[in-house]
Amino acid sequence: MTPASSSKPALVGLILAVSMTTIDQTIVALSAPTIQQNLGLSHDGMQWAVNVYLLTTAAFFLLGGRVADVVGHKRMALVGIAGFGVTSLLCGLTPSGDLAEAWLVGARALQGVSGAIMFPAAIGIVVEGFPRERRGRAMAIFFTITGAMTAVGPIAGGYLTQWTWRSIFWVNVPIAVVSFVIVALTARPSTRRRERIDWLGASVVAAGMAALVFGLQQASPWGWGNAAVLASMIGGAVLLVLFGWLQLRTAQPLVQVRAFRDRGVLFSRLATLFASIAFMSAFFFLSVWGQVSLQLTAMETGILFLKFFIGFVIGSRIGSVRFDRQGAKAMVLLGGVVGAAGFVWLALGATDLGVDGSIFFNAQTAPLVLAGTGIGLMFTPVSTDAVNRAVGASYGEASALTQTMKNFGGALGIAVFSTIVTSRLTDLLTASFAKFGGSAANAQDAVNQISGASDRSSALSTLPHAVQEQILHAVRSDYASAVQWAFWGMAAAMAVVAVIGLLYPAGRTSLPEGGEADGSTETAEPAASGAENATV
Repeated sequence: MTPASSSKPALVGLILAVSMTTIDQTIVALSAPTIQQNLGLSHDGMQWAVNVYLLTTAAFFLLGGRVADVVGHKRMALVGIAGFGVTSLLCGLTPSGDLAEAWLVGARALQGVSGAIMFPAAIGIVVEGFPRERRGRAMAIFFTITGAMTAVGPIAGGYLTQWTWRSIFWVNVPIAVVSFVIVALTARPSTRRRERIDWLGASVVAAGMAALVFGLQQASPWGWGNAAVLASMIGGAVLLVLFGWLQLRTAQPLVQVRAFRDRGVLFSRLATLFASIAFMSAFFFLSVWGQVSLQLTAMETGILFLKFFIGFVIGSRIGSVRFDRQGAKAMVLLGGVVGAAGFVWLALGATDLGVDGSIFFNAQTAPLVLAGTGIGLMFTPVSTDAVNRAVGASYGEASALTQTMKNFGGALGIAVFSTIVTSRLTDLLTASFAKFGGSAANAQDAVNQISGASDRSSALSTLPHAVQEQILHAVRSDYASAVQWAFWGMAAAMAVVAVIGLLYPAGRTSLPEGGEADGSTETAEPAASGAENATV
C-alpha cells in the first residue's frame, strides 16, 4: 500500500473525528430550551453551556497546535478523539438537581479542550499524509465537509432531541470509537521534536480570553458598571496584550507574532474573527427566535438552519472555485457584502410573526440562504489562504491560530449580542406588561415557560386565559424586536469583513512541499480550496 493510498482511510477517520467538534459548536443551541426544562437550569447557566465550549476551544487551540507539532500529530489526535468521546458521554450523563449546571458546563469545557487538542493534530496528519499533487484535494475535502458539519449540527439536533436531548451528546461516542480505530490503524506516525512548549504563553492567552468573554457575558445580569465586569474585561485585554509581548520574547512561541507584519496573515485572521462573530451567533439566536417568537418545534427550527446551510454550501463551492482562480481578496469582499445584506434582510423581517415557519419556502428563506451564502463564500478561501501565508510557521500552529479566531469570535459574538438582546428585551417587556397590569414576576414566568425553564404547572397557568394570551404575545413580539439587534450586529460584523476584503492583498498563495508553509505565491498549483471534486 502506497503512503497516499494508506492516507485515504486516515482522512475518513479524521473527518469523522473533527466533524464531532464542529457539530457540537452549534447542536446544543437548538436543544437549549429542552435541556433547560429537563435539568431546571438557569438561563445564564444554559448560555454558559453553549458558550464555554467555544471559549475553551479558542483558549486551548494554540496550545493544542504546539503540543501536536512537538509530541506528534497522530499521538495527539488520538488523545483528542478519546477525550472528546469520554466528555461527550459525561455531558449526556448530566444528573438532574443541584449538580446539573456545574456538571454540564464543566463537561462542555472539557469537551472544548479535547477538540482543541484534536483539530490542529488532524490538520498535521492530512498535510503529512499526502504528497503535494494530492494534498490540495485532501485539504479541500477535509475543510469542506468538516466546515459544513457546523450547519448540519442543529438540523441533526432537531431530530435527536425528539428522542432525548442526551442523544445529541451520546451520538458522539460511537463516532469517536470508529474514528479512533481508523486513525490508530491507518495514520502515519510523525516524528517527535525536541522543542520546548510555551506553557506560560498558553496560560496567559487562555486566561485573557476567558476573562474578556466572562466580563462581556456577565455585563447584562450584573450591569456594565459592576466592578467585577470591568475588572474582567480590562484584565482580559491586558493579558492578551501581555501574551503578544511574551511571544515576541520567546524563542519557541505559540504564535509567530512577527508573521502579522504580512497584511495577508493579519487580514485573513481578522476576516475569520468577524465572520465567526456572525456565523456562530446566528445558530444560537435563530434557535431561540424560532422557538420563542415563531413558536416552532425543535425539528421545525431545524428548517431555519437547513436554509442557512444550503446557502453556506452554495457559497463554499463558488468561493472555492474563485479562490483557485484569483485568490482570497475578491471572495472576502463579496462574502462580506452578501452576508451583510442577508442579515439586514433577516433583521427587517424578524418581527413578522405571521410567517408559517413549518414550511420551507416562506419569507425567511431568501434572507437565510443569502446570509449563509455570504459566509460560505469567504470561509474556505480565507482559511486556506491563512495557512498558506504562515511564514515559518508549522501547519499545526497556522491552523490552530485560524481556529482560535473562529471560536473566540463565536464566543465573543454570543456574549456581546446576548447582553444587547437581554437589555433590550427587559426594556420592551417592562413597557408591554405595564400596559395590561402584568407584574415583573408574571413576565419572568412567561419567559421561563416559553424557553423551557419551567413547566405548565407554573404560576402563569393560574392567571385568567386572557391575561395569559397577552403575556405570551408580549414575550413573542418583544423577543422578536430584541433579537433584531443581534441580527443587525451580525450584519455589521459582515460589513467589517467586506471592508477587510477591500484592504486584503491580491494574488494567490500555494501550499509548499514539506511540512512548513513558506508564504510563497505561486500560480501553477493553487492551494487547497475545494475547487476540485476528484476523489482523493
